[in-house]
Amino acid sequence: MKKKYSTVLFLLAALLLVAGCATTQQLSRPAEVKEVHPGIVAGYLKESPDSLKLVLPPPAPGSAAFARDEEASKESFVVRGTKRWDQATKDADLHFPAAANAFTDVLGFQISESETPFLYQLMRRTLADAGLSTYTAKNHYQRKRPFMFNGQPSCTPDDEEWLRNDGSYPSGHTAIGWAWALILTEVVPEKTDAILKRGYEFGQSRIICNVHWQSDVDSGRIMGAAAVAGLHANADFIADLAQAKAEVQFMKKPVKN
Repeated sequence: MKKKYSTVLFLLAALLLVAGCATTQQLSRPAEVKEVHPGIVAGYLKESPDSLKLVLPPPAPGSAAFARDEEASKESFVVRGTKRWDQATKDADLHFPAAANAFTDVLGFQISESETPFLYQLMRRTLADAGLSTYTAKNHYQRKRPFMFNGQPSCTPDDEEWLRNDGSYPSGHTAIGWAWALILTEVVPEKTDAILKRGYEFGQSRIICNVHWQSDVDSGRIMGAAAVAGLHANADFIADLAQAKAEVQFMKKPVKN
């Protein structure tokens, strides 16, 4: 009887240990990361991809490529005042927690600091990695933005003053949105097509907003992909990515009654 009782206690202890580990895993959170700018935390990469080496110079005024940029800009005017214009305005906001909602509709769940802390942190940190990757070319070329050429309003008029002094080529927003899309396809691979489509639209929103040319957006996607390639050689990113995948899988588990 005593032996049987001891066996039961052992099994109960083992079950409590397993339950404790599961709870710890569920409640684990990423380490805090310092801000490098108000609202922007440090990325994973110590050295960003060099956009000045990775993308061609922007199209010169009067060239066929620039004519393509101008045509794409004019075509975007027709969606002003529509839901697509409203979406482009939302896509312009890279502040968190709002930015974490950029892919909510296609993912089917909301990325949040409370429910998916590792994925939330992953998006915050990679914003810096992808965004900063565009700046060697931005600073070198100092390309003027569409609203400075065509005199038409942008979807974020309050940003126009600083945008005038921030080079247009390549598009930092596009690099960030495309990097997020590529990362999210690894976290939720069954929704790859929808995620990539949304990532593509995120970049096109910059043309609709009248703050970027099509060639800015095209080169921004190149830099977003370059940043993600670099991130896959970073041990901290890989570790956080694994945690993000695990917490999303945990969310998708059916609740047992």
